[in-house]
Amino acid sequence: METIVALATAPLKSALALIRVSGDDAFAISSQLFSKSLQNIDKPTLKHGTISSDGKVIDDVVLLCYPAEKSMTGEPVIEVSCHGSMLIANQIINAYLAKGARYAKPGEFTMRAFLNGKMDLIEAEAVNDLINASTEAAKDLSLKSLSGQASSMFVPVKDRIASLLALLETNIDFPEYEDIEQASFAEVMGECATIMDELSSLIKQGEEGRIVKEGVKIAILGEPNVGKSSILNALLGEDKAIVTAIPGTTRDIVEGELSIKGIPVKLLDTAGIRESSDLVERIGIDKSLQAKETADIIVVVLDASSAPSAKDQELLKSCDPTKTIVVYNKSDLSNVKEDGKIYISAKEKEVEPLKNAILDHLHLSEASFLTPSLSNDRQLGLLRKIYASLGQAKSDAEKEVGIDLVSSSLLEAYNLSRELLGLDPTLDLTDEIFSRFCVGK
Repeated sequence: METIVALATAPLKSALALIRVSGDDAFAISSQLFSKSLQNIDKPTLKHGTISSDGKVIDDVVLLCYPAEKSMTGEPVIEVSCHGSMLIANQIINAYLAKGARYAKPGEFTMRAFLNGKMDLIEAEAVNDLINASTEAAKDLSLKSLSGQASSMFVPVKDRIASLLALLETNIDFPEYEDIEQASFAEVMGECATIMDELSSLIKQGEEGRIVKEGVKIAILGEPNVGKSSILNALLGEDKAIVTAIPGTTRDIVEGELSIKGIPVKLLDTAGIRESSDLVERIGIDKSLQAKETADIIVVVLDASSAPSAKDQELLKSCDPTKTIVVYNKSDLSNVKEDGKIYISAKEKEVEPLKNAILDHLHLSEASFLTPSLSNDRQLGLLRKIYASLGQAKSDAEKEVGIDLVSSSLLEAYNLSRELLGLDPTLDLTDEIFSRFCVGK
């Protein structure tokens, strides 16, 4: 493959910078720029010397040289560690470009590792998850997926589909042979049901794993002056939103991020919902209503020191009850507390009951934080498609519509299983997936 080069560290002034080079000519081009020989390298090797271009030394560097069989991409790889000046890093990259390398596309190093069989597609996607992890729990899960643990959970499912499909195909292609195992409709239904149960578990694990990795978006809604901004500030532990006694202070969405027991949470403090003749405030209220629709969880804030108003009741009716948490703020102003209700005092920074309610609402098991899963949109989408194809095969077997139609649905499930693992990928598929990666990875 053609040789690619990119900066692998952040494009900022720092102590050191790392430049990654991969491709058939990585060693040949580096030999033209480096002050020492790179011949006969058959294992990962460190070399200290200088990089020069047009007879002028660019920098004193360390080269980490990987022969193809020992590299992460499955190609010869050179990693140049230089001083962390962007001027120096760019000069080195330009020197490689002048010798015939080209600048790498986002995710191209990882894509080459995938295409060269160094990792499957699930492991490759875990690289991006690891880079984007914002909590320790998300990092740990991504690391497990990178080591192949998530793939190993699904491979047996693919193999079971393949075995059932092979049995049906044998019955279709060689009906005249009496010594081969005969596939009954009852056997097909039973095996499909068993595999579907396994897929249901994987889908549930994936949905929980996605919450651990990606977190949730929570919109805080309520009438003006119920303490929405104070709740945001108390949860964040900082004065992010302006708080005043004047109704309508919050005019736009104020965002903040935190971690609740390892779950990344994005908070949206919204404008108080009420009738308003102020154009700017009305725009803010419209954004509040939009946030209500897009949020994973809605926290509706009521005033614990007074009875719910008609507007409160109207807001509650408009919210999806399956994703709504009702919290009573200003508990410091009220002595009445009813069982089953969530009381907090943002003024006194007493918001732990709300944090606990958010965790309870997510219904996460302990295993969610420990078990790797197939959790991104592509993986979960394919798991659901495989489940549907198996469901079709099971339904056709129940109706005894013909073994060839049952086999067709199983073949679809099998091909989707291969797509999930990245077997026989199309160029469009790999381009779409790896374009989300950062350059140099």
